[in-house]
This record gives sequence, C-alpha cells and structure tokens, in this order.
Amino acid sequence: MYVVVITGASDGIGAELARQWAARGKGNIALVLAARNLDKLQAVAAECRVHGAQALVQRCDVSVQADCKALVDATMHTYGRLDTLVNNAGMSAQALLRDVADLGWYEDLMRVNLWGSVWCTHAALPHLKTSYGRIVAVSSLAGLVGVPGRTAYAATKFAMTGFFESLRPEIGRQGISVTIAYPGVVATEIRRRGYDASGHAAGRSGLDESAAMPVETCARLIIDGAEARRRDVVMTAQGKLGRWLKLVAPRLIDRLALKALSQHARPQ
Repeated sequence: MYVVVITGASDGIGAELARQWAARGKGNIALVLAARNLDKLQAVAAECRVHGAQALVQRCDVSVQADCKALVDATMHTYGRLDTLVNNAGMSAQALLRDVADLGWYEDLMRVNLWGSVWCTHAALPHLKTSYGRIVAVSSLAGLVGVPGRTAYAATKFAMTGFFESLRPEIGRQGISVTIAYPGVVATEIRRRGYDASGHAAGRSGLDESAAMPVETCARLIIDGAEARRRDVVMTAQGKLGRWLKLVAPRLIDRLALKALSQHARPQ
C-alpha cells in the first residue's frame, strides 16, 4: 500500500490531488487527507474511495505544531508507513503595504504557509527515510518572482522555497526527493478567501484570472513531477520565462508583475 499525506485537502488543489492520486492508485493507495474542515474532507474522501483508494480523514490546522505531529502520528498508527508528504495547505493575501495598519496577520500567514510545511516535514522525515519517500512542496510563482501587492504572500512562499531548496541536499543521500511546485494563477478560491489589508477575507481576487489554469491540469502536473522525483515543477511558459528574465531583465519583470494585477489592485 502506497501512502500519501496531503495537507489542505478539503478543496482546491489539495482535493484535486487526492482525487487524481486515488484514480491512479488502482486500489493500492491510501490517502491521508488533512485540513480544518472535516465535512469537506469527508466529501473528498468519499470521492477517493469510489476509485478503490483507502482514505483517512484527519483534522489538522497546520499553523499549530501539535496538529502537524498528530497528523503524522495518525498516519503511522493507521498504515505503518508514509511514502509521500504533500505540503499543500496555504493561504493567500493581497494588500499594498502602505494600506496595512496591523501586521499581525503577516505573522499568521507565515505560520500557515511556511511553518506548517516545516512542522509537517520535520515530523515525517524519519518515516520518509525508511520508505525512501517523496516530499512535495506546493509553493507559487510568487515564491520565485515578487509581485506588487503580495508582500506578505510572496515572503511566505520565498521562505518556503528557500527551506525546501536547502533541505533537498541535506536529505538527498537518504533517498528522499524534494519536488517544489510553482503554480501560477489556478482556478480555485484561494485568492478570494485570502487576507486583505485589514486581515479579513478579501472576497475577490487581486490578480487577472482570465487565463487561470484549470485545477485538474495543475494537480496532474504536480503528481507527474512528484512521481518522477523532479526538483521543480514550473507550470507555465510565462513562469519559466519570468524565472529567466528575473536574472537578465529585472525591470521588465517589475512591469510584467504590475500588468498581472487586476485593475482594482494596481498601485496608484
């Protein structure tokens, strides 16, 4: 039995990863689905079981270290092994720094996007060493190229990228691979649920979503990358070009980043 732990599995990219892995598993996969909303997790688990997958639901707030450890403990208690850890749980944010009065939610965002991944990974490492397993970190193009209005979100994703890039050579000799995925704009609700300048749910996206990638495509690319033990999964031609232009034409990248914002989110 191949065991995959997915954080942030109640909807969006995490839920679609679970569904696609279940379909690929042909009855030989166990999925441990973690998030805060148990009802949504149970619905995703039911979809996975239709494909013959086993599914364990675990309530987990990744901003709480004890929850992250409990997630790994529950996995080992139930299945006795852990093959792939997908650090997918995350929150978005869109705000110009000048509009932010209280920076407390910046810290909250870091606990979810960075520390949740660190805590889950630290708890899982001994078991991944035994299985010669895989770690998947779902970062963002905002973890490669800074975007105006995304100081909080980009900071968390740059930190996440730095953590996993540093971890990769530490554990590579133990047979554990690290795949970092860099989605761009994907058709999910994450930006509408993310923080605005006041630290409340924004209710709308701060990015131009006219060409958003279908969540099914994003999940497929992440799974393909994980199974092939690729170092990085940059999903769009725009993302690959941006990574290169950042080195050779940084001012152009700044202009392109401004263009990517929706009209209402652009600084005046």
